[in-house]
Amino acid sequence: MSAAVRVAAGLAVAATVHAAVNARLLRRPAPGAVAAARVSVLIPARDEAARIGKCLAALRAQDVLEILVLDDGSSDGTARIVRAAAEGDPRVRVLEGAPLPTGWLGKPYACAQLAAAATGEVLAFVDADVVLEPGAVTTAAALLATSGLDLISPHPRQIAESGAERLVQPLLQWSFLTTLPLRLAERSPRPSLAAANGQFLLVRREAYERAGGHGAVRAAVLDDLALLRAVKTSGGRGGVVDGTALASCRMYAGWAELRDGYGKSLWAAFGSPAGAAAVVGALGVVYVLPAVAALRGSRAGLAGYLAGVAGRVVTARATGSRAWPDALAHPVSITVFGYLTARSLVQHRRGALRWKGRALR
Repeated sequence: MSAAVRVAAGLAVAATVHAAVNARLLRRPAPGAVAAARVSVLIPARDEAARIGKCLAALRAQDVLEILVLDDGSSDGTARIVRAAAEGDPRVRVLEGAPLPTGWLGKPYACAQLAAAATGEVLAFVDADVVLEPGAVTTAAALLATSGLDLISPHPRQIAESGAERLVQPLLQWSFLTTLPLRLAERSPRPSLAAANGQFLLVRREAYERAGGHGAVRAAVLDDLALLRAVKTSGGRGGVVDGTALASCRMYAGWAELRDGYGKSLWAAFGSPAGAAAVVGALGVVYVLPAVAALRGSRAGLAGYLAGVAGRVVTARATGSRAWPDALAHPVSITVFGYLTARSLVQHRRGALRWKGRALR
């Protein structure tokens, strides 16, 4: 056991060093940069009445060609709220979503309809729970232009308020900074070397169409990641960039939303149940085992635990999230993530997963 703890601690240290290197390599937008590209902002919305008002208010302050909102069969008056909030702004159009065809999931089909209606040369997909900072779209479009990439995913600052959110949400940015060689990942077509966040995503229309658009990822639960992979497979390049100064998002409010939100997608995140088991098992060995050993007096375990905490602090500082005292609970975060993954797999196998009134299979 002591040998395993030493190995785990060594891996935790190496992962934190890698995260620190990535934090320096992470592409960041230049403040005040402006792109000449004509940008269409596209918002898929289903039952977003409680959130879309702030999103749209921030978008109307942006210098963009058009803002298209697709009402995907909402039952809460989303379209009415959008029309009222957008009154007097000719750039804003509300589209009524068509019936969902066989073989498609809801969000990819909504995005496909939006892209078909857009006229811009850059497509900026924005989730209804995202609030953009002034100038965010043109600044992100400038980064897309200067980077030479075909798709960028500016990762918004994640707002986490409840205890459950503070345990789980920081793992989003921690995961890609810790495990993904960012610059290599931008060029490599390997599916495993990809990270994207559909909360805010910009893609050149030419690259989008060459990849087959959302039609190529019509059944993907993680459509953002699948779209990036399709772009790269078709010869493009892209990846995640820093969006901390551009956007913020409270993805889920409280335990129930977080549990169900992650439940809808984690079963598909690692390719197969075996892949999920391997990833969760490896995380447990590297970040939970040393913490348990530290409680029993192991110095190697303490070193491994502190390395995990340091990794969380590095990513928090790089992405504008809370570092203390949340980072101290990193082993608990990993344990909760393991539970959410296992629950998602079980629920999917039982055919019990639903999201916004639609079954997920």
